[in-house]
Amino acid sequence: MKELIYVVIFVAATLIGYKIINNVPSLLHTPLMSGMNALSGITILGALTATALAVGTGNKILGVIAIFLAMINVAGGFGVTGRMLRMFNKKHKEDDKQ
Repeated sequence: MKELIYVVIFVAATLIGYKIINNVPSLLHTPLMSGMNALSGITILGALTATALAVGTGNKILGVIAIFLAMINVAGGFGVTGRMLRMFNKKHKEDDKQ
């Protein structure tokens, strides 16, 4: 029964999150994405702390995987944000030339 409640919560969070993100104007997308990347840094700190306090080998392995995936998320997110910001800068430079 507990598992069913967790699945319902996951599905509801997914649908609500999709609906919220889908309604974000594109001008706000880049700043929001940068903010979420900063929050992903907190995920790394949590994974580091949990891994440091882990007792079992299996838990430590899962912690290392969590750290690795969180780092990919942060690095990839900031990379995409940087590319998006460069796109906006090029647009402004072209407007100044005319």
